[in-house]
Amino acid sequence: MFTDMRQGGREDWKVIGAAHWRHQQTGAPMQIMDTLRRLEPMELGFAANQLTHSLMAATLARRDGASDEEVVAALCHDIGKVLSIPNHGPIAAEMLKPYVSDDIYQAIYWHQDFQGAYYYEYLGKPSDLRENFRKESWFAVAEKLVDRWDAPAFDPDFAVDPLESFEDQVVRVFSTPKR
Repeated sequence: MFTDMRQGGREDWKVIGAAHWRHQQTGAPMQIMDTLRRLEPMELGFAANQLTHSLMAATLARRDGASDEEVVAALCHDIGKVLSIPNHGPIAAEMLKPYVSDDIYQAIYWHQDFQGAYYYEYLGKPSDLRENFRKESWFAVAEKLVDRWDAPAFDPDFAVDPLESFEDQVVRVFSTPKR
């Protein structure tokens, strides 16, 4: 095995590629699950902590008949808050990007501006920023994500589906890149 990428040959890269694929099939989905667990202590001023919020959004999506990709997007839409609250949408979107449609990617990336309809005015920002995206192919997906699953998902007493119940969907979505 080389110690400098410039020295790698075909056989080295075959070994590396196989190791990456094995990790993607097993390790990556479990890292997503572990990262979601790290949202639990984050309350951030809401009635529900961020794990409960994510589970509620995913539970609502599941009960709404959403696809695996949509349920996982609802579950993971705030996963970026583990690293950066102000930039959480783009972080989550980039984590999902190889595994979901471009419409889902864009919906997650911009979901905070869609949520802004409910609170941006209180922070001195325009509350109609979602209107900038009305002509985009993904507008309806983002509106559904925010209005039906994300915005109503702050009730700490809501009976959420447990995180483990989403594991198979997380594994299916994060095991095979689409692009």
